[in-house]
Amino acid sequence: MTAEVAVLGAGMHPWGKWGRPFVAYGVAAARAALADAGVEWREVGSIVGADTVRGGYPGYVAGATFAKALGWQGARVTSVYAACASGAQAIDAARAQILAGRADVVLVVGADAAPKGFFRPAGGDRPDDPDWLRFRILGATNPTYFALYARRRMAVHGDTVQDFARVKVKNSVMGALNPYARYRARVTEEEVAASAVVADPLRLLDICATSDGGAALVLSSMEFARRQGQARPVRIRAVSTVTPRYPATVLDLPDIATESAVAVEPDGETFRASIARAAYEEAGVDPSDLSLAEVYDLSTALELQWYEDLGLCGAGQGAKLLAEGATAVGGRIPVNASGGLASFGEAVPAQAIAQVCEVTWQLRGQAGERQIPRARVGITANQGLFGHGSAVLVAR
Repeated sequence: MTAEVAVLGAGMHPWGKWGRPFVAYGVAAARAALADAGVEWREVGSIVGADTVRGGYPGYVAGATFAKALGWQGARVTSVYAACASGAQAIDAARAQILAGRADVVLVVGADAAPKGFFRPAGGDRPDDPDWLRFRILGATNPTYFALYARRRMAVHGDTVQDFARVKVKNSVMGALNPYARYRARVTEEEVAASAVVADPLRLLDICATSDGGAALVLSSMEFARRQGQARPVRIRAVSTVTPRYPATVLDLPDIATESAVAVEPDGETFRASIARAAYEEAGVDPSDLSLAEVYDLSTALELQWYEDLGLCGAGQGAKLLAEGATAVGGRIPVNASGGLASFGEAVPAQAIAQVCEVTWQLRGQAGERQIPRARVGITANQGLFGHGSAVLVAR
């Protein structure tokens, strides 16, 4: 178990398609987080930026970019890229700096101005890049992978398109209550079923969009938080950034093949399950301690998979947990009370940070109409391309 760091401030720029540079979204989120923390920019000893990407690859030196936009003041700077796990790795880097005594206060920022349509790799030939290969060899866009996962759940666990649609319906209820969400209209199962097929069996409303947006956190040592008069701040208790184990016997983005288990026995758990387990072990908690979870719902089917990977239910029981209402606000373990990516869309460097913002507001009792009563412990979970794990365990 590691020492804890305090979450003093959380801030966001609303998701959408605003047509502005990503820096504007990050600066707005950073200023909101600093105001929420009651901390001046000049008090920040380090800034960690989750790299903004273009076509799947880093496009800007985000840490220094945000520092310049906020006004040079001599802070240390770090830039982190781990695809969709960039935000969690930025949080982990900030936490390490605080625990090492290199800074009392660290600002974490992620923002993006995403392209229209699905993400695709940059041009040029890169035969050693699995993400490039899957486009070049298979023409497999992200929705194709989401559909493969959905088909696997249908074949292995008996999930139905109606089960997938219910995830969207649940998340749209919460997204409608979130002022930062891009999509704030409730939808019905019938509307999901009537939307266009993108990659069978998934329809347009089963798949998240690409969005513009920004999110930021102000993290500090517990001593600094006490000096600020915060006796019981929200705390980060664990960050999991684990990688997969050999042999990988389940297809996982962006790889296009699995490995044989003839010579070596599989580890016994999937990559995504190992992400959550590492966070639980570091924090000294288990799934029964959770008040809520924010998960990476690139598609409706993937949210069901996360229920199982987080240990909220047994294998193949995700659809049943959803049908029971357990994952809705008011249920036993609400998932994506923010509305999830279904309501926000992807702003890649910001989304893991945004998950922690939502959990922070929930644990403080500041989530308004979507507030989860007596929330005390939350986990966030997603994964980045190329084997980047991402989970943050937050408590109060």
